Amino acid sequence: MKTIILCGGKGIRLYQETEFKPKPMVYIGDKPIIWHIMKAYSHYGFNEFVLALGYKANYIKEFFLNQKAFGCDFSLFTKTHKTKFYLKNRKGVDNFEITFVDTGLETLIGERILQCQKYIPKEDSQFMVTYGDGVTDLNIKKLVEFHNRQKTIGTITGVHPRSKFGLVKIKKNNLVKKFVEKPILISWVNGGYMVFQKEFFNYLRAGEMEHPALKRLVRKEQLSLYQHNGFWYAIDTHKELEELRKLWNSDNPPWKVWK
Repeated sequence: MKTIILCGGKGIRLYQETEFKPKPMVYIGDKPIIWHIMKAYSHYGFNEFVLALGYKANYIKEFFLNQKAFGCDFSLFTKTHKTKFYLKNRKGVDNFEITFVDTGLETLIGERILQCQKYIPKEDSQFMVTYGDGVTDLNIKKLVEFHNRQKTIGTITGVHPRSKFGLVKIKKNNLVKKFVEKPILISWVNGGYMVFQKEFFNYLRAGEMEHPALKRLVRKEQLSLYQHNGFWYAIDTHKELEELRKLWNSDNPPWKVWK
C-alpha cells in the first residue's frame, strides 16, 4: 500500500530552520524528520511512499538521491566523473520505494493529494496519507486493520493534543491548588495518520485543503476515528523542535519503534 507524505509546506513558524530547506528536512538527530516517519511506516511493512513536494522540493530529492554516497565508501574518477560504490560495506540500509511528485509551490493540501492519484496503482484499493512533521508510536498495522473493520471510506487517527499553556487548578474557596504545566488534553484532534479507500479522491477538489473533503465524508457517515492514546508529537515551532530533539537524545525515544 502506498503512503502519501505531504511535504510541500513552507513551515513559516520554523523560519530559522526552513529558510533554506523544507520543514520535513528539519533534522532530529542525524536524520530529517521525514526519515523518522518513513522508518515507522517501514517497520510495519509499509515501505512504498509518494512524496507530495512543493517548497524546496530539490532539497528532499537530493537527500535521497545522494544517500548512496553518504552511506558507503566510494571511489571518484574526476576525469570521467565515474564513481565506484562499495555497496557491500553499507550499514543500516533503508528499504524505501519512493515516488517524488512536484505538486506546486502554493498548492493546497487537498489538491496535493489529488495530484498523487496517478501514482496509486490501479490494483490498490487503499492508500495512506500523513503530514511530514509529526512522529508517533502508533501501530500502523493496527490502524489499517481498524480501518478495514470499519468499512468506511476514510479513517483518521485521533490523538490527545498537549496544551500550549500551563493550567491553573483552584480549590472551592478560589485559592490556587496547583499549576499544571502544558498537560495533555482529553479532546481528540486529527493526528495526521490516515487511511483511505481510493473513492476518497472523488471527495477532493482542486484549490482546497483536505478538511472540506473530510467534512464531505462526515456528512456521508464515511469517516472513522482510530483512538490512539500513546505518544504523538508534531513540530510547529522552534521550541517544539528542540523538545523533540531532546527526546531523541534520551535513552528511549518514544516514537522509535524500529530497531
